Amino acid sequence: MAELQDRMKQAVALAAVDQIKDGMVLGLGSGSTAALMIRELGARLADGRLRSITGVTTSFQGEVLAAELGIPLLSLNAVDRIDLAIDGADEVDPAFQLIKGGGACHVQEKLVACRAERFVVVVDATKLVSRLNLGFLLPVEVLPGAWRQVNAQLTDLGGTAELRMAVRKAGPVVTDQGNLVLDVRFDGGISDPRDLETRINNLPGVLENGLFVDLADQVLVGEIVDGEPRVRDLPRA
Repeated sequence: MAELQDRMKQAVALAAVDQIKDGMVLGLGSGSTAALMIRELGARLADGRLRSITGVTTSFQGEVLAAELGIPLLSLNAVDRIDLAIDGADEVDPAFQLIKGGGACHVQEKLVACRAERFVVVVDATKLVSRLNLGFLLPVEVLPGAWRQVNAQLTDLGGTAELRMAVRKAGPVVTDQGNLVLDVRFDGGISDPRDLETRINNLPGVLENGLFVDLADQVLVGEIVDGEPRVRDLPRA
């Protein structure tokens, strides 16, 4: 299964790079599929198939990778536009509402997605769901001094939250902004992403949550058909 998923990710990453044109300012996403996209972009810049590209990254991880590949970078504050943002997602529902933040980068990812003229989401078929949060927990970034308070407030909203703990490191995950992440499950999933995004972000101590509502313009899905990778342009319900 892992090999098939890798092939789906590679196919959809290549399809996304095909949308990039010379002179664009690009939002470069985070995560495994976005990393494949960044690598292909670097290859096309190196051999001259693309020129005059500027990238705006959504994570320190993406910044390091793009720099290694020679992709020119600017900060979000240094650009007056983003022509196209390409990023992955942890879940996509039929209305193109997303959950992101599996890599704890959703604050910068949402800033870039909101700024972009077009936001293209690249996923493999395993990320498509009928309703958000039935499988993947909703990340909520919180100030370190407020995580217990926010945890209690999320319980009042009907959620069950847990502090995300680091792997191969003692203690919790710390985001690029120096904050903590609460992962939240709502019984029965999230029926109204628009309302919940607003309600969570209005809680004191919350910086941002992983619901990306009404931001995606296009969703490209990598899938395996008759043993071969294929990319499908997902229709919006």
